[in-house]
Amino acid sequence: MERTYIMLKPDCVKRGLMGEVINRIEKKGFKITNMKMMNLDEAILREHYAHIADKPFFPGILEYMTSGPVVAMIVEGENAVLGMRTLMGATKYEDALAGTIRGDYATSTGNNIIHGSDSVENGEIEIKRFFGPNA
Repeated sequence: MERTYIMLKPDCVKRGLMGEVINRIEKKGFKITNMKMMNLDEAILREHYAHIADKPFFPGILEYMTSGPVVAMIVEGENAVLGMRTLMGATKYEDALAGTIRGDYATSTGNNIIHGSDSVENGEIEIKRFFGPNA
């Protein structure tokens, strides 16, 4: 079984879509083995988004990701990384197909409801970042 890190972003929480998104994850056959609501600070976001922290749009990401709580999850299942990425849909909301989480609920690329790790290795790094070294 693979593990992956999934985060429901502030727009998902604010719009009351947590239950719907969690329902889709579970209906797809994945198991949520740990979950918590948390507020993110600039330090953890700079670490999480280190690959884009020098981009001109990064201050907007910081503002958005600190605008409210997120829901951090560890999701397990067969091919969890690829399966969750397929379920989430394309990052750019205009490319996300109907029937995917982003295709059905995202209102922009910036407000795209959900984050999921892009590899097993990054999933483990992100799980440790948000749940601690013994997660």
